[in-house]
Amino acid sequence: MTAAGGVVTLGILLAVLAAVAAASQSLSIRYGTVTSDTADALLVVMGVNVVVLLPAAFLLGDPIADLNLTSFVSFTAAGLVGTLIGRAVYFEGIKRIGSSRAEPIKASQPLHATLIAVLVLGEVVTPGHMLAMLAIVAGVAMITYEHGRSSNGGGDASYVGVAFPVVAAIFFGLEPTLAKLGFAEGAAVLTGLTVKTVTAGVGFMAYVWWKRGLPRAGDFDRGELPWHVAAGVANTTFMLAYYGALELERVSVVVPLVQSSPLLVIVLSMLFVSDDLERVTPRLIVGALVAVAGAVGVTLLS
Repeated sequence: MTAAGGVVTLGILLAVLAAVAAASQSLSIRYGTVTSDTADALLVVMGVNVVVLLPAAFLLGDPIADLNLTSFVSFTAAGLVGTLIGRAVYFEGIKRIGSSRAEPIKASQPLHATLIAVLVLGEVVTPGHMLAMLAIVAGVAMITYEHGRSSNGGGDASYVGVAFPVVAAIFFGLEPTLAKLGFAEGAAVLTGLTVKTVTAGVGFMAYVWWKRGLPRAGDFDRGELPWHVAAGVANTTFMLAYYGALELERVSVVVPLVQSSPLLVIVLSMLFVSDDLERVTPRLIVGALVAVAGAVGVTLLS
C-alpha cells in the first residue's frame, strides 16, 4: 500500500477518482436518456469498456495465465451481478427519477457491501461504523420521501422509480466482495475488469438480440449518442480506479468513499442541468448530505 503524507493511501486516492468518474457517468446518462432507451446507452457504455479494457489487458499483462477457475468464476459473477444487472437497473433509475436522486439512493450500497464483506471475507465492523451506516439509511429515507412528494411524479409511480436505484445498490453491493475473491487468487486489476466486462457485454447483447434484435448504427439518437460515449469513458475510468482501490484497500473503506459522488452530482446539477431534467430541492440536499456523511463516516471510523 502506498501512502501519501502518511495518511492518505493510493487506494483512497483511487476511490476519490472513482467517485468523480461515477458522478460524470451519472450526469451523462441523464442527458443521454431523455428520449433514448437505457438499453441503447448501456450497449454503448459496454462497448467503450470492451474497446479500452480488452486490448489493455493483453498489452499490459497475460489474462489467460493470470486466471484460475476460482478467479474466473468470481469475476464472471461480478460482471453479471454488477456490470450487467446492477448497471441496467441503475440507468433506468436515472432515466426515471434523475441523477441527483438516483445517485444518493445508490449510496446505500455500503450497507449491503459491508454486510456481505463481514459474512464472506471476515472483515470487522465497529459500532461507529454501524452508526455511520444508519446515517446512510436516514439519508436515503429522506430522499425517498422528498421524491414522493415532489411535482416530478406522484403516487405509486414516483415510488416505483425510487425502487430502481435501491435494487441497483443491492446488486452493486454484491460486486466488490466477488471481485475481492478473484483478487485473492492473484489476478490483476485489468484481468478482472476484462473478464467481468466481456461477460456482461456478451450477456446483454444476447438479451437485446433475443428481445428486439441488435440495433444498427443509425438507430441511435445522434444528439444523445455523444453522451452515451461520454458515459462509457467515465465508467471505464470509474472501474479502473475502483478496482485499483479494491486491490489495495478493504471493501468497507473503498465502497463508502466512492459514494461521495452524490454531492458532486447535486452540485453539477445545480450549476449546469436544467430544472426540466433535475430539480434539486433543499430536502434533497439535506438527504444527500446525511447519506454521504454516513458514507464518509464509514470510511473514517473503519
